[in-house]
Amino acid sequence: MITKEELPECPVATTVQLIGSKWKLLILRNLFQRPWRFNELKKSLEGISQKVLTDSLRSLEADGIISRTVYPEVPLRVEYALTDLGQSMRPIIQAMEDWGISYKMRL
Repeated sequence: MITKEELPECPVATTVQLIGSKWKLLILRNLFQRPWRFNELKKSLEGISQKVLTDSLRSLEADGIISRTVYPEVPLRVEYALTDLGQSMRPIIQAMEDWGISYKMRL
């Protein structure tokens, strides 16, 4: 997890640092629907590499935005879900969706 001292002074820059990548935003978009397994996320995010997905999930987990639950089954089952902190980002993602819809309607 990033320490407070490592975060930018600007709150917008802090948010961008935590969720500003294309893939992190799309991962969050999916996780607002329900918990997802790794392979489900990979299939739903066309063009993402396994390494980028793994790195993005690890980063989001380290920052406390998502949780990773391992179920002791054979084969092993791992699910990713939003934490309460992650859920608090819902208005941000919703605003981005609303703006994207509005922009597309203008074209």
